[in-house]
This record gives sequence, structure tokens and C-alpha cells, in this order.
Amino acid sequence: MSDQLKVPTMEQFMAEGKQPEILFWVGSAGSFDDRAKKITKAFVKILNKANVDFAVLGTEESCTGDVAKRAGNEFLFQMQAVMNIELLNGYEIKKIVTCDPHSYNCLKNEYPGLGGTYEVIHHTQFIQELIKNGRLTIEGNAFNGKRITFHDPCYLGRANNEYDAPRALLNTIKADVVEMKRSKSTALCCGAGGAQMFKEPEKGDKDINVLRTEDALKTSPNIIATGCPYCNTMMTDGIKSKEKEESIKVKDIAELIAESENL
Repeated sequence: MSDQLKVPTMEQFMAEGKQPEILFWVGSAGSFDDRAKKITKAFVKILNKANVDFAVLGTEESCTGDVAKRAGNEFLFQMQAVMNIELLNGYEIKKIVTCDPHSYNCLKNEYPGLGGTYEVIHHTQFIQELIKNGRLTIEGNAFNGKRITFHDPCYLGRANNEYDAPRALLNTIKADVVEMKRSKSTALCCGAGGAQMFKEPEKGDKDINVLRTEDALKTSPNIIATGCPYCNTMMTDGIKSKEKEESIKVKDIAELIAESENL
């Protein structure tokens, strides 16, 4: 994190005897992947701009265990989850916001069964909330008239039925939102979910991310917007395979909002 960004930890809040409004769950991608770190920074800039009292776990944050669970290692998932739940409950966390739909789904739907019940919100939902409550105003028009197509992350869309928040945010930056033929509840996976991101694909005639990129290219977009760091990687790889990286950018919605406001 650069110097101008304020990123307090839960440890600091605890030392001062305070509770943050939200805990920002950064997630493994947002912590370690160089491309996803840019999404993390963009979201922190938005939180700072809206004067949100937030904290991160910092070095205390561990993987949610989502990938282990999807890959079939329930034992490892439960070990990770129980460790995280003890930490979160120890800090008396009530509200968690994350940029990663995999973490979002895991914390929201799978942690309660192991004793970790929290209000869990995706970053697009939270940014929309900030705008609705007048805490964040979007005035920039850098993307006015730009053709943007939104790729629905599986764990935000079909798994948790959230299709509106990302699109509402694209409308606030005055973008021209063009839908892919397969979108919302019929959207196609980018190919990263279920721990597929970390293995080579099975034999076939086309990688899923290339197929999904072709869906996006049919809309003639300037930008492919995503709301997930894993989707971002897969769609970026797809764009590279089509040699379109000069003309088409893949951006997280948080990045588009931050860039729109010159944050």
C-alpha cells in the first residue's frame, strides 16, 4: 500500500478500544497477486474518499479455505475456516466487505455452519450503498459513452443472485453498458472457479476463458468490467490470446469508479 492510503488494522482498532464500521477482507488474490493488488488499492481509495471507518486483518488474515473446499479437501477447508472464525469472533466482527466473490460466498454461506455468522457484502454492493447514502458522489465522466460489457462472476451472480449492483455502478460513471448474449443468470463461467484456476485445463477444443472472451468481444467493448480478481485474470488472459490487449482493457468496477473520480 502506498503512503497516501490509510489502511488501519484490526489490531490497531483493538488497541484503541474501537470497532470499525466494516472489516475489509482483502482475500488471497487481493493480497498477493500483483494485478489484483490494484483492485485492492482502488477500493481502499474509495473507502478513504467516503471516510469509511474500516480495518483489515493484515498479517492475521488467512485464506478462507474456499479453494480447498471446491477441490474436495473438506478437512483443510474446515481447518482454515475455524481458525479464521476464532479470529473474527475474537475481534467481534459484525460486517465484512470483500472484493472477492469466492470469499464473499464462503464467508456468507459456509462460515455460519461452523460458528461464524457475519453480515457479508460484496464491494460493488457496498459502493452502491455509499452512493445511495450520499457518502460518495460520482461526478467524473472519464467513461462517458465508453462501451463496457460486464462479466458476471459466478459466486456473485448465480450463487448469490446479485446482478444489479455492478450494473448500477457502471451507470453512475455514465458508461454505455452492453450486455453479452450470455449474461446475468445465463452467464458463462470464466473458467477459474472450483480451484480450476490453479490447474491445467482438461483436453478439449477451447479453454473456457477464451470462449467467454469471445462472448465479450461480440459486444465490441472498449472495456470488459469484472467484479472478481479471478475473473479479471481469466478475461485478461483471454484478451491476450486474441491479441487485443492494446485496444480492450479488463477492469474491476472499483478501478473504474476510482479512475472516474481521479482517486
